[in-house]
Amino acid sequence: MLDHCPGAANLRTPTLSIKKCPQCGNEVEVFSNDLKVTCDNCGFIIWNDIASCVQWCKYAKECVGEEMYRKLVERKEG
Repeated sequence: MLDHCPGAANLRTPTLSIKKCPQCGNEVEVFSNDLKVTCDNCGFIIWNDIASCVQWCKYAKECVGEEMYRKLVERKEG
């Protein structure tokens, strides 16, 4: 993996944010590299709208790794 791309920093070293579940208002922990999380309270699936350079950079697979690359590409296509 490349170690100097600022565009993928939150994917390689995840950051935490707290979001409110749109269904029940429960606080849900979402890491920057999570594609989706399930609310512990009501089971609602919260999608993380990851917008990153992975969609256009020719070095993305090397930068974030094969597994994360596949997850992000499948999410955007699916």
